[in-house]
Amino acid sequence: MTKQEKVQFVIDTLNEIYPHVPIPLDHKDPYTLLIAVLLSAQSTDVKVNQITPLLFAKADNPYAMVKLSVEEIREIIKPVGLSPMKSKGIHGLSKILIEKHDGKVPADIDALEELPAVGHKTASVVMSQAFDVPAFPVDTHIHRLMYRWNLSNGKNVVQTEKDAKRLFPKELWNELHLQIIWYGREYSPARGWDLEKDIITKTIGRKTVLNEYHKKKTRR
Repeated sequence: MTKQEKVQFVIDTLNEIYPHVPIPLDHKDPYTLLIAVLLSAQSTDVKVNQITPLLFAKADNPYAMVKLSVEEIREIIKPVGLSPMKSKGIHGLSKILIEKHDGKVPADIDALEELPAVGHKTASVVMSQAFDVPAFPVDTHIHRLMYRWNLSNGKNVVQTEKDAKRLFPKELWNELHLQIIWYGREYSPARGWDLEKDIITKTIGRKTVLNEYHKKKTRR
C-alpha cells in the first residue's frame, strides 16, 4: 500500500465504524466547552462529564464564574486533578473574556492561546468543535495511533499534528480527529491492546510496532 492508500484506508474504516461521531465532552456553548476541555487535561472525559454539571450549576458563563472564588472553583473540580492550576486558569480566563471579549469566547486560535491555562490543543478543540473551523487537536490517542500506523514518527505532538494536517484532507479534520480518538479508546488502547480487534494497525501498522507486539505475545 502506498501512503495515500493507507490514508484512504484509515478514512474509509473510520467512516464505517463511526458514521456519526459523538463529541466526548458534554457542553452547551463555546464557554462550557472551553472549560470542559481545560479540565480534561491529564484526566478522563468520563470524570470531566461527572464534574462539569456541578460546576456549571453554579456558573456556566464568565460573569457567574468570576463571582466564585478560586478556592470555590478548586473545591468543585478537585476530582479531575491539577485543581490548583485549573481553578486559577478558569477564574483568570473568565475575567479576561469579560474585560477583552465582551464575555464571549473568541473564534480565534491566537486569542484563545493567550488565555490562562489554555494551550494549543485546548484552543484547537474549541476552534474545531465550537466554531467548526478546521483544526486537528492531537491527544495521546492520536499521537499513539499516528505512530502505530506509520503516518508520523512519534517524535512529539507538534510533529504529529503537522503530519496529520499534511496527510488528511482539511475538510475531514474536525470529524476525523474525533473518530481516531474513539478508535484509539475502543480498538487500539495503550494498555490491554488486542491486535486482532485493531483492523487498522493490523493492516497498515508500522513493522517494528507489529514485531514488538508479537514478541511480547510469544513471551507470555
